[in-house]
Amino acid sequence: MAKPALDKQTKKAIQDARAMMDQVIKMDGNEAETRRRIERIFESLMGYDAFKHITREHAIHGIGDTEHCDFAIVTEDKPQVPAILIEIKRVSIELATKQLKQAASYAINIGCEWVVLTNGITWQLYHITFGQPPETTLIEAWNLMNDDIPVLADKFRIISYKNVKRSGLKILWEKRNVLTPYNVTRLLLSEESISMVKRGIKKNTGVNVTPEEIVRSIRHLFNEAALSEMEKVKICLPVKKPAKPAPVKKIEPVTKTIIEQAEEVINQTQ
Repeated sequence: MAKPALDKQTKKAIQDARAMMDQVIKMDGNEAETRRRIERIFESLMGYDAFKHITREHAIHGIGDTEHCDFAIVTEDKPQVPAILIEIKRVSIELATKQLKQAASYAINIGCEWVVLTNGITWQLYHITFGQPPETTLIEAWNLMNDDIPVLADKFRIISYKNVKRSGLKILWEKRNVLTPYNVTRLLLSEESISMVKRGIKKNTGVNVTPEEIVRSIRHLFNEAALSEMEKVKICLPVKKPAKPAPVKKIEPVTKTIIEQAEEVINQTQ
């Protein structure tokens, strides 16, 4: 499916967002100044209504004292549980692991699957999987000042109001969850895939290679992380089929001996 064309309105919204954040960088703005500009980015670039969809200082009731997350994104169909929690840091502060842990703990306490951690320049989108223990997975990351405008348009579209309203985040997670290194590796090393590669190499180059040689070649393509997943996969090499025996020619029974045939020839010449 072709990507939607970058319209002039989106391009201008990204340029305006850059200008706003550049301004707050030059003035060394505090967290409140950063937050105001980020709220504007959610409105102008991602299509949210600040009064309907953004809850400021969202209360998090966990164990102990009540804490507050900077923004909570809510939609009309599910106002009880935020669709995304937004944790904002001052523009001059680099995002760190401890900040992610704080934001993730907020999300876990209220049952929210998605977290955005940002200082206005760097944006990070995380998914929370509720298990024992819960897992936090980085899904996307982008830089407002350095990334190309078409790239930024795609990234911001992921957390836009329209995409969230259409369950786009759920679809994104399902795809990411299916396309794991283990699942992809298992398919690459299946008997069907190896046979297909073997036939393709023979067709394109005229060279016969063995399934074992194909597996060794695939190993060279993988990095260390992928190789660790490969060790978990059962490799099913194509079984060589035994060659069919040559058909046995049917021998007609001999009805006359050689001596009888010779006698007939002699009689015919007399």
